[in-house]
Amino acid sequence: MNGVPGQIGRYAVERELGSGGMGEVYLAFSPAGDPVAVKLIRPDRLDPVARARFEKEALIARTVVGTNRVARFLDADPYAERPWLAMEYVPGQTLLSYVNGKGPLSAPLVASLGALLAEGLQAVHAVGLLHRDLKPQNVMLGAYGPILIDFGLGAFLDTAKDTLSHSGMIIGTVRCMPPEQALGRTKVKESADVYGLGTVLLYAATGHYPYDGARWEAIVGQVASADQTPDLSGLPQSLEPLICSMLAHDPADRPSLDAVMAGCTSVLAAAGLSPMAARHALIDATATGEDGPTLGNEPPSAVWRRIAEQAVELGEDVPDSPLDGPPPAAPEQVTADAEDAQGVEDMEGGEKAEDAAGAVGAEQSPGSAAGGTAPSAPVAEAPVPVPVPRKPGRPPASLRVAEELRSRYAAQPGL
Repeated sequence: MNGVPGQIGRYAVERELGSGGMGEVYLAFSPAGDPVAVKLIRPDRLDPVARARFEKEALIARTVVGTNRVARFLDADPYAERPWLAMEYVPGQTLLSYVNGKGPLSAPLVASLGALLAEGLQAVHAVGLLHRDLKPQNVMLGAYGPILIDFGLGAFLDTAKDTLSHSGMIIGTVRCMPPEQALGRTKVKESADVYGLGTVLLYAATGHYPYDGARWEAIVGQVASADQTPDLSGLPQSLEPLICSMLAHDPADRPSLDAVMAGCTSVLAAAGLSPMAARHALIDATATGEDGPTLGNEPPSAVWRRIAEQAVELGEDVPDSPLDGPPPAAPEQVTADAEDAQGVEDMEGGEKAEDAAGAVGAEQSPGSAAGGTAPSAPVAEAPVPVPVPRKPGRPPASLRVAEELRSRYAAQPGL
């Protein structure tokens, strides 16, 4: 993708945060000014099955509760030309950048990291989802402790049959990939996330992965082979039994997340630390704030003008989220029939909805009125209402709020 887009959905883009095998990630702002992380999906990840599955998983992702360890899922549009999803923006630095810059964490801090992330994964699994892409790049370290990011992209990770042919994705992921995925088994289970968490903890403790090599094909061969044992060199003895079991080749031999938490807390107890004290120690050691502005301190910029302009364009009738309504109809689904304009709900031709990219089954017309029925004949005295243009001279409330926000930021450059 060339350049930074000015707008993704209803979010005004500020700058690029990073890019990877799945696409690009941008820091953006909601119309009210809240920072979010928006990810655009790579075009070669797109097919009708992936789009439909993305929609399903995005809706479920909104229901994850009971954890503060997973970046909150906010919004998505599976049927955009390039699908995107918006997640909670988590300021800080990744575990990868921290370890690369400052070295591995001590055994108690790794145990605290493992217990916190295992608890977060339990909430994800409780709603029937998997993360599927656990790696040091997807763990943020900030003022609240470790947070898992990129949750919600799992829908794209095991739908394509030629997953291993995309070197751009594999180079960043294959070192943390469970053997069953390296062997091409796309229907992975919760134990795959246990393996991924094991690679994250190994990297946090040693600065290296269980398997490595010059080319991704060589790494995949090691991961897939039951005869290859993971490289545990440099791993503290107190962590070795737990992490070794998490990296077991056979998924059935890996511990449950409950067992992972128990193993981590036992390491903490042996070090004389409570889980709460260990969490505070982990935050003190890692929340450096060196990897960009902290939450709420994003510098003012031209993004505020884009937000103001966007507020006018959106008006008051746009759904809060693409997920709150049916996927957009293909052009051939839209007709000039007067009955459609008056709110006929039942579109004939469900096959047309199936032809829309990623749509499954027939969909209602977006303009349908809930529960309405069409009159038997057109009534001349009741024409279809035409939207009344906004009166000039008074800007909409959303624009006035955005302008006010811009003025405040301009007056307080230190925010």
